Amino acid sequence: MPQEKVSMRKVKEVLRLRFGLRLQQNQIARSCSIGQATVHRYLEKAAAAGLSWPLPEDLDDHRLEELLFPAAVGRPSQTTRSLPDFAEVRRQLQAHKHLTLQLVWEEYRETQPDGYGYSRFCELYKRWSRNQDVVLRQEHRAGEKLFVDWAGDTIPLYDRRTGEVTPASLFVAVLGASTYTFARATLSQDLGNWVECHVAAFEYCQGSPRLIVPDNPRTGVDRACRYEPDLNRTYQEMAAHYGVAVLPARPRKPRDKAKVENAVLLAERWVIAALRHRKFHALPELNEAIAELLEKLNQRPFRKREGSRASLFAELDRPALQLLPVERYVLAHWKTVRASIDYHVEVDRHYYSVPYQLAGQKLEARFTAATVEIFHGGKRIASHARNSHAYRHTTVSAHMPKSHQAHLEWTPSRLIHWAEGIGAATAQVVRTIMERKPHPEMGYRACLGILRLEKIYSRSRLEAASQRAVQLQTCSYQSLKSMLKRSLDRQLLLDEGTAQPGPQHENLRGPHYYDPPSRLVQ
Repeated sequence: MPQEKVSMRKVKEVLRLRFGLRLQQNQIARSCSIGQATVHRYLEKAAAAGLSWPLPEDLDDHRLEELLFPAAVGRPSQTTRSLPDFAEVRRQLQAHKHLTLQLVWEEYRETQPDGYGYSRFCELYKRWSRNQDVVLRQEHRAGEKLFVDWAGDTIPLYDRRTGEVTPASLFVAVLGASTYTFARATLSQDLGNWVECHVAAFEYCQGSPRLIVPDNPRTGVDRACRYEPDLNRTYQEMAAHYGVAVLPARPRKPRDKAKVENAVLLAERWVIAALRHRKFHALPELNEAIAELLEKLNQRPFRKREGSRASLFAELDRPALQLLPVERYVLAHWKTVRASIDYHVEVDRHYYSVPYQLAGQKLEARFTAATVEIFHGGKRIASHARNSHAYRHTTVSAHMPKSHQAHLEWTPSRLIHWAEGIGAATAQVVRTIMERKPHPEMGYRACLGILRLEKIYSRSRLEAASQRAVQLQTCSYQSLKSMLKRSLDRQLLLDEGTAQPGPQHENLRGPHYYDPPSRLVQ
C-alpha cells in the first residue's frame, strides 16, 4: 500500500500542542482535525527520531520528513521507479490521433507493475513536455494543422530595363507535427495570391490537412473576431474544395500560431537572408531559388532531436494528410450585386442578364476568368461566359419578358426577307419605311402592320397595293391600308412618266444601308 502524503505543518502542530502546551492526545486530535491514532503515531515517530520541542531552527520540512518517515525497506521509492521514454510517447501521440495518455499508461503498467499511478504519470509527462524546446511545446496531431502567414520582410525584384525595384512578399506555411515548411514569393498579398499559395502548399505537401490556421489576414478574413471571425467567401470556398476547415488564430494571441511564427523566422533567415547577394528579375526565377533553399531547410537535421523536417513529414504528416481532389481549385471571386430595372447585374464593368422577375433584388455573383454565375438564395439562376468588353451587355433571351423577346426576334433583314416572300414591291415598301427612320427599329411596328395586311386581304392584293405605293412614293402603313380598303389596288397602275419622284433628304439612308456586309448591328 503506498505511503500516505503527510503534511509537515500538521506534524509540527502536533508536536507544539503536545510538548509546548501539554495537551492530551484526544484534544490534539480535535484541534488538528486528525484521528487520535495518527496523533499517537506522530508522537512515537518523533520519540524514535529523538526530536524535542522546540525543533532546531535549521530543520526544514524535507529533513523533518526524512527523520520521521524514512522510506520503508524493500519498497520502491519514486527515484528508483523506471520512467517511460516520454519522447517516444509524444511521437506516438502525434502519429495516432486516437491514442490517449490513458492507453499509454496502461501499456506502461503492464511492463512496470510497480510503476507510477495514472495521475502521477500524466503529471510527469506534462512536466517533461514543459522542459522541451519551445517549438515542441504544443501537441500537434499528424496531418491536422497547417499554419500560414506572410513574412514581414520582402525580397527585391529588379526590372531589367529600368532597374526599378519591386518588393516581393513571401508566403510561409508549416505543418504542425513535422514542421515541414513551404514558402513562395508573390508580387502582392491580395486574395488571388493568398488562395493560390494555399493550393501550391497543398500540392507541395501532396495532400491537404484538416485545419488551416491563418493570422486573421484581411485577404482571408473579412472581419477579425476572437470568437466568430468572418471568412472571405472565396477563401471559404477554396477550403471546402479541399475538405479543410479554417480556424483563424485569436487576435493578439501569438501562441495560437507559434509554429508559423517560428517558420517565418526560419524562412527570413534561411531564405531571405540567404538570397541577399543575388539579383532576381522575374518571379519564376525567384521561386525556383526559394524551392532549392526549402529543400535544404527541410532536409536540415534537428539540433535537439533526431531526424529532420523531411523525415518527420514522411513518418507523421504525409500518411495522415487527405488526398487532393481530382480537379485543381479555380480561383473564383464573389460579389454582392443588385439586378437593375433592365434585369442586368454589373460584374467588372460588364452587364449580365438574370431572369427579369429578379429585377431590383440583391444577388450574389461568382466569377472566374472564364465564367460568371449569379446566385439567388444559394441557387444558381444564371450562367454566362466571361466578357471583357466594358459597358456592354450579355443577355440571354430566356431571361427577358415575352414582350421583349418578341421585339428582339424581329430584325430588319428578317422583316425584308418576309416581305420578299409576298413580293418585290412589298419588300421595297418595308425597306423604304425603315430607311426613312433615324433608327430601323422605329419602323418595325409599321412594317409588321403591313405584313399582317396579308391575312386580312390577300398576298396578291397586298403586292398590287405595294406596287402602287412604290410608284406614288407613298410607302406607309396607312397608305397601303387605305388602298386596300378602297380597292385602289385593283386599278391600273400609272405610267412611269406620270409618277412623281419622292423628296430627297440627307437623312435618307438608301438601299445599301441594309446590305449585310456593310451594316453594323448596334
